[in-house]
Amino acid sequence: MALRQHLAQKLEQRLSPQQIQLMKLLQVPTMELDQRIKQELEENPALEEGADDFEDEFEQEEEFDDSDGEEEFDLSDYLDDDSADYKTQVNNHSKDDEERVIPLSGEQSFQEKLTEQLHLLYLEDSQFAIADVIIGNLDESGYLNRSIDAIVDDLAFSMNVDVSVKDVLDILHLVQELDPAGVGARNLQECLLIQIKRKQDGDISRYTAKKILENHFEEFTKKHYDKIAKKLEIDDHDLKDAIDEILKLNPKPGGSMRESAKNYQQIIPDFTLFESEGRLELGLNGRNAPELKVSREYETMLRSYAEGAKSSKSDKDALSFVRQKLDGAKWFIDAIKQRQQTLLLTMGAIMDYQEAYFLSGDETKLRPMILKDIADVIGLDISTISRVANSKFVQTNYGIFPLKYFFSESLSTDSGEEVSTREVKKILSDAIEAEDKHNPLTDEKLMDLLNEKGYNIARRTVAKYREQLNIPVARMRKEL
Repeated sequence: MALRQHLAQKLEQRLSPQQIQLMKLLQVPTMELDQRIKQELEENPALEEGADDFEDEFEQEEEFDDSDGEEEFDLSDYLDDDSADYKTQVNNHSKDDEERVIPLSGEQSFQEKLTEQLHLLYLEDSQFAIADVIIGNLDESGYLNRSIDAIVDDLAFSMNVDVSVKDVLDILHLVQELDPAGVGARNLQECLLIQIKRKQDGDISRYTAKKILENHFEEFTKKHYDKIAKKLEIDDHDLKDAIDEILKLNPKPGGSMRESAKNYQQIIPDFTLFESEGRLELGLNGRNAPELKVSREYETMLRSYAEGAKSSKSDKDALSFVRQKLDGAKWFIDAIKQRQQTLLLTMGAIMDYQEAYFLSGDETKLRPMILKDIADVIGLDISTISRVANSKFVQTNYGIFPLKYFFSESLSTDSGEEVSTREVKKILSDAIEAEDKHNPLTDEKLMDLLNEKGYNIARRTVAKYREQLNIPVARMRKEL
């Protein structure tokens, strides 16, 4: 087939680098915005922290014409000769000064605490090696998820320690005697048994609990209490006491040691929304509005390189670099400002849409709202609203909520009114919370209850909402 040339016209829409930068900044939460700004400050020396000294807007002009070596741009767009002298003064200490401090961690890991207990025991080298491998294979919950045969192979091939399965099991039982009780278990049943055996002090309830875990664990997990009581020949009162003893045990013993050393991430709300004298007041967190400015030092460099660019190739290259950094700094500052405006515009629309809820705090007053509803109000694309709603939080009189909390689908009532599915979930959770725990409501009864209130909803939809609320089925909610 012969090669042919032809002309074709094509219309394309592409995002500019500035638009791409804005889209990325919109989906960044407040906590990560600080890191993003620090990263930009490190990468772009023309960007500095602090209030901007001038308000002049500048745009990048045409590139150099290599044919005559002359540049075509207005230098006054980049420089401001009316600045006071005190604004160009610098301090003795730079913000880039390195603070030479060695960070030290005061916490021990879960495995380190167990190994520390091993050193208090009289173990041979081979035994200590086995115990060390077992501890190293424990997961965060304190369970041993690796098979005994695999551990034997690890010791043989990695450490040249020849041991038998019995040797490993003996050391495993020794590890299971360490604190906290339950570590080294291979499943939940073994974990609970280790803990209940340590509590054996002649108490009849704990003895019954041990028998339940040993012989009727499957019935216990499925809450078939009638079968357990019949097989053990005990009444409901004794069964309840035994079950209470089991419920006191820790299903994740390793997690109890990690909780004290766990670093919880603090939620910093992006917005503040409070009611004052019947009116809602919206504010933007100050961390979303950092003070950034273009470096005066780089403006001075631009002036000096511009004067020598006509005669020097190196000055011309340096001038191009400085202009690039200055433009990048300006674009980033503009993107931060546009981010602030878009955040306030979106949250303002959500505030007006859900005004009844923000004034009362009643979850049943949340209106059905989807991304398109807000996009139509403020005239932005749905993808932009999605980026704003992602990982953003608002502080209200009733707590801190993610923006996604206020978005929900609609559901029709008998009267034809459109209500939020969140309203239905609230009624559903309230009904389950107030139910008789000895005879919990099934999904069928919950469906009838909602239908009586005028909500057209099927049983499978009730089950879906119940699962979304992390509420188990009726049989698993039953109590003695």
